[in-house]
Amino acid sequence: MPQRHIHRNVKKKAHTTDIVEIENVSVSTTDIENMIFNIRGVQVMIDSDIAALYGIETRALNQAVKRNIDRFPTDFMFQLTKSEFENLKSQFVTSSSSHLISQFVTSSAKGADSDWGGVRKLPYAFTENGIAMLSGVLRSQTAIEVNIRIMRAFTAMRHFLVNNADMFQRLAVVEQNQLAIAAHQFETDSKLDEVFKRLDSGIAAPTQGIFFDGQIFDAYTFVCDLVRAAEKRIVLFDNYVDDTVLTMLDKRQSGVTARILTKAITRQLQLDIDRHNAQYPPLAAETFANAHDRFLCIDDAVYHIGASLKDLGKKWFAFSKMEIATDDLLNKLR
Repeated sequence: MPQRHIHRNVKKKAHTTDIVEIENVSVSTTDIENMIFNIRGVQVMIDSDIAALYGIETRALNQAVKRNIDRFPTDFMFQLTKSEFENLKSQFVTSSSSHLISQFVTSSAKGADSDWGGVRKLPYAFTENGIAMLSGVLRSQTAIEVNIRIMRAFTAMRHFLVNNADMFQRLAVVEQNQLAIAAHQFETDSKLDEVFKRLDSGIAAPTQGIFFDGQIFDAYTFVCDLVRAAEKRIVLFDNYVDDTVLTMLDKRQSGVTARILTKAITRQLQLDIDRHNAQYPPLAAETFANAHDRFLCIDDAVYHIGASLKDLGKKWFAFSKMEIATDDLLNKLR
């Protein structure tokens, strides 16, 4: 961005601060264009930049405006919010155009009003109409000449925006597409990460399917993988339990509880459970006669199993993951 060169010799008129004339003002339209910002959807200039062009202190400019405040409605002039000014400062921290900050500090050193953050009041922004109105408030030849250049700079900026509207629109579309692609890529990566995580942990179990007769080992492996995947608890609803079912439940991780609900606990089943619990992490068994189907609960997931676990693979049977949580199912027992 071009460097701005403003050479001035300040002469104050006696008994007034409305008019402060300067001589040898040298500033180009391009320099002024670099002082125009888009804030709240309109093009504006900051009070400290305008004051620098006029060769006066920012306080003197704002005092002159306040004495004629009825000429400056909100669409002519408004005060920046703290967030707007912080955003404006951040733009200059990352760019070579830091004139606003440097003038801000200079005006503070000259004794500008201290009202915000121990530095000064938040700056004022003037729209094109507001700057035009300043020529009537600061009635000097310098003010007239500077205002003419400012008006030309605003016109040049407006023509630039109009002439490049199509390009800006295409850039906006490209940016939107890039954001959409990035969001889609993030979603895809998240899904892939979950797939790989499940594959690595060995819990990539299907949610539904059918096992046909003779697929005894496949069905056995399927259920055992579900059991191994449990992290907190296993609950089995099955009216036909024997020692083969207990063997499947032995494959659970350490610290995972196991609970069996079955129609009746025969003498043989109780004996098998007692022997099992004497050697392996204990499991609990209780009678529950109101279930016809088989359900295998793995943590918070509930699977409907079309056959008793002891008969897996002997005949066709289907399985499916239910749209119900384990707690919701167990609450029905109460």
